Amino acid sequence: MHVVIVGCGRVGSTLARQLVAQNHSVTVVDRKKSAFQRLGEGFTGRTLAGIGFDRDVLIEAGIQEAGAVAAVTNGDNSNILVARVARENFRIDKVVARIYDPKRAEVYQRLGIATVATVTWTAERVMRRILPEESGIEWVDPTAKVTVIEREIPRDLVGKRYASLDVSGRVKVVAVNRLGSAAIPSEDLVGQEGDIVHFAVATPDLNDVMTIIGAQASDGH
Repeated sequence: MHVVIVGCGRVGSTLARQLVAQNHSVTVVDRKKSAFQRLGEGFTGRTLAGIGFDRDVLIEAGIQEAGAVAAVTNGDNSNILVARVARENFRIDKVVARIYDPKRAEVYQRLGIATVATVTWTAERVMRRILPEESGIEWVDPTAKVTVIEREIPRDLVGKRYASLDVSGRVKVVAVNRLGSAAIPSEDLVGQEGDIVHFAVATPDLNDVMTIIGAQASDGH
């Protein structure tokens, strides 16, 4: 696959090297030629100095043949512009934008542009260490209708079959991490103390997910 990466900072350069190592075709775009030094001498992809949201620059970078575009500059406005041009003008399906402002990230997720909100991502992981009993958000789909959360199993669910905790259309156990090894739960897998559970949740139910699961468990399913 050909990938256009706009922004050759630490994220962009790391992403570019990883993609090239996996035999993908990559063009990296940055305003400053000096930024390409981060790619190292052995980098075999293309580099292009220019403004990443300029149509002519993107065409020169091969966006018309691209399977994906990553906008990872250090500016929200630039990343949003790149993402919108890629999605709306060139009909690229796989577009990811790095967004520092969590509110903006949420807006663009709802518009179908996948975002990585740096502040939110970092804060979530800090919160997970400080308050392990709280739900940590792992993933939100581009339409913001489904959210995957991580949660240590509550004591009242120890001994319950994970399959019995599913609530049709609202909550589903998608993975369980036990003693550092994750797996999709079998029909008969029973919760053990210390399990880390990944739930897929209908986003409107996110704040009430543990109440919903608790009610399901108490019904004797």
